[in-house]
Amino acid sequence: MNLKPLNRSTVDVELQRPVRVLQFGEGNFLRAFVDWQIDIANEKGVLDTSVAIVSPRFNENHATSILKQQNCLFNVMLEGIEEGKPKREIRMVKSVCDIMAPDNEDDRKRYENLILSPELRFVISNTTEAGIRYEKDDVMSWKPVTFPGKVTNLLWKRFNHFHGDKSKGLIFICCELIEDNATTLHNYVIRHAEEANLGSDFINWINEACIFVDTLVDRIVPGFPKDNIDEVKAELGFDDNVVVKGELYHLWAIGGKDYETVAREFPLDKAGMHVLFMPSIKAFRDKKVRILNGSHTGMVPVALQLGCETVMDAFNNKDVNRFINKMVETEVLPMIDEDPAELKAFADGILERFYNPYIKHYLKSIALNSLSKWEARNFPTVLDTYIKAGKLAEFELFTFAALLSLYGPGSSFSPEDDEAALAKIKELWNDKDFADTVRKIVESGIFVLNFEQLVPGFSAKAGEYLNNIRTSGMEKALSDFLNAHA
Repeated sequence: MNLKPLNRSTVDVELQRPVRVLQFGEGNFLRAFVDWQIDIANEKGVLDTSVAIVSPRFNENHATSILKQQNCLFNVMLEGIEEGKPKREIRMVKSVCDIMAPDNEDDRKRYENLILSPELRFVISNTTEAGIRYEKDDVMSWKPVTFPGKVTNLLWKRFNHFHGDKSKGLIFICCELIEDNATTLHNYVIRHAEEANLGSDFINWINEACIFVDTLVDRIVPGFPKDNIDEVKAELGFDDNVVVKGELYHLWAIGGKDYETVAREFPLDKAGMHVLFMPSIKAFRDKKVRILNGSHTGMVPVALQLGCETVMDAFNNKDVNRFINKMVETEVLPMIDEDPAELKAFADGILERFYNPYIKHYLKSIALNSLSKWEARNFPTVLDTYIKAGKLAEFELFTFAALLSLYGPGSSFSPEDDEAALAKIKELWNDKDFADTVRKIVESGIFVLNFEQLVPGFSAKAGEYLNNIRTSGMEKALSDFLNAHA
């Protein structure tokens, strides 16, 4: 196959834009989500910026090496269902102009120059859920270990270089999948500054000149399409070794007290991107978590016990499809205090993604740490239904019973979850009394909350469903449940 190399000698990159964005993270998600959006916004004249990427650990790796070889050019291939029809898009992203691994001396010099550049305005990050953590005394070396340590170091140098000029503060937009991501980063940076005795002037400058906005990001990005890479490269016409595959759907909710400033300076929404700016993302996050993540977490133990491997497999099963759609319609949405029509449209858009035949979203991957996920994503609906409607959320209780069945003795599934919790489930398991099994498990300390204490009748009803699943099998238990709740 005769393919052109992908670099700036084989592709015309029209103009050099100022580097206003420093991005901590070279991974598939940021490139297919953030850099893709910035590229479109540049093209539409809404933004005028290049992105410089720095490896969060400052180390050279496979992705940074390939991106350097390709002069930071790469393609993003998006596939999905839009308004019920298949759709596919390919874009060569040209918004990234540099990538740095500061362990390398040349890269370190470019990084030091960039963090002191008067043109720099934004820091965007995805350092994974483990990236935003606190480690004492992690500030003053040239290479702090943690991301908050690196940010404190960066800001300290910038503060001194510009003599505390408040116009040279930065906007931090965090994409890590933790609640209050940028707020947590800000708190750790202030803590570092205090414990390193960097002074009140510096702390005041961080608080007054810099902006930290929490975000919620949403796009499934499987990454490099290795299964059919030769076919993909042939279509591209380039030897692109960091091409990224993702779904069409994207959502970026950005919130905080200074959200209006961020919306004005980073107006991706004006380029047609699905970016929402708001004073706080908490309510929006709760809605998304209950509908999308709660549906995933509830569906997984049911579908896995029916032999399904992917989300698409699950939704091709008419009973699973019917179960999830009815659970969202009758239990999840009524407990969210928003306009019903708008809420239904939001839910329909989210659930449409489950039908995407182009994305292999494996159920076993979603199943990781399902115990804590179910408590965070599904139990709030159970609790609200009991408090507000005075009844049990039976669809949600069926998913809990399915989860215990998946994790319990005799299951062929090997869960990846807290080992102590898994051992406790096996210890408390009683095939002769499933209501007692559920009650003991929910009162054992495996979960933060005691479900039975908060929702009387939880254990009896979940135990009834667990008994049906274990004695009749998931296929018949699910069918019987749906017939009883037709």
